[in-house]
Amino acid sequence: MYNRKLVLEDGTVFLGTAFGCLDSMIGEVVFNTGMTGYQEILSDPSYFGQMVTMTYPLIGNYGINDSDFESFSPSASALIVKEYCEVPSNWRSSKTLSQLLAEKKVPGLCNVDTRALTIKIREHGAIRGMIADINMSDEEVLAKLKETPVLNRHVEHVSTKMVYTAPGSGHRVVLVDFGVKKGIIRDLTARGCEVIVVPFDTTAQQIEQLNPDGVVLSNGPGDPKDVVEALPMIREIQAKYPLMGICLGHQLFALANGADTKKMKFGHRGCNHPVKDLETNKVHITSQNHGYEVCRESIEHTPLEVTHVALNDNTVEGLKHKEYKAFTVQYHPEASPGPDDASYLFDRFIENLK
Repeated sequence: MYNRKLVLEDGTVFLGTAFGCLDSMIGEVVFNTGMTGYQEILSDPSYFGQMVTMTYPLIGNYGINDSDFESFSPSASALIVKEYCEVPSNWRSSKTLSQLLAEKKVPGLCNVDTRALTIKIREHGAIRGMIADINMSDEEVLAKLKETPVLNRHVEHVSTKMVYTAPGSGHRVVLVDFGVKKGIIRDLTARGCEVIVVPFDTTAQQIEQLNPDGVVLSNGPGDPKDVVEALPMIREIQAKYPLMGICLGHQLFALANGADTKKMKFGHRGCNHPVKDLETNKVHITSQNHGYEVCRESIEHTPLEVTHVALNDNTVEGLKHKEYKAFTVQYHPEASPGPDDASYLFDRFIENLK
């Protein structure tokens, strides 16, 4: 039954069965608590370099359709599940999950004790691992893991290399692509915006030449401190245009204004994270995917103010600038997957543009 295994860098071994691509793979092993949305999760660029464990036991039961991709190709390095469904039931389905993974060269691993693996990550933190053939010795796998360098500067791998436009007849918004999800562009164009998407290393001067009404900093993968080239741009742009930041954009906004960030033990990844808006006193259920956070204690002597907090662990989930029309959130107001409780933030941004 078992023909593959996942070996973690501390020597822990989980047996499993291959589906999708049969290649070996090394990556950071994380978990997502969403009950649905595996297609959007796989294609979210914020998962670049990560092997995603789904805590919901049955995955693949509604197949893959042509509409729910958040980027052109899967960004996750691998998908680890308890039970894989080979026969999906969904009128929108055009192929199985295994067929997609095989086409895109993404290994899948099923029949894994995902409950034990999730507990392992929760107790010890996100950890690197390798999916390999069951006949490869654990010692060989661990040696391969140790000699493989840790990935950094993830954003360079997922950001657009060229400027492109999503047309609209309303406000012109420049969207800085650190690993943008299609859902962000969709929510902006649905509000009439013309969206000009630019690479992550675009300068403030280049953005000004596009004559925007406002600027959005997108989500993206990896350590925000790897993207130092964005900080001078943010400092200059926030003083001239209304600004909104999402996820990695939120962390970069904090760094640009003198706050600090740090890696979380196992991060927030799921579709049901409660967040309190301190300005309205309302609680929203949010979609999240991040492994770094803004350090609350570092905000005290900055021009920033905390606007949202996570109710599960009291981490910072939103910021605004005290002088400029600039605000950011750590979660995904466009959802994809997840609830749309937080979509009002796009409306707030549009009001700032007006």
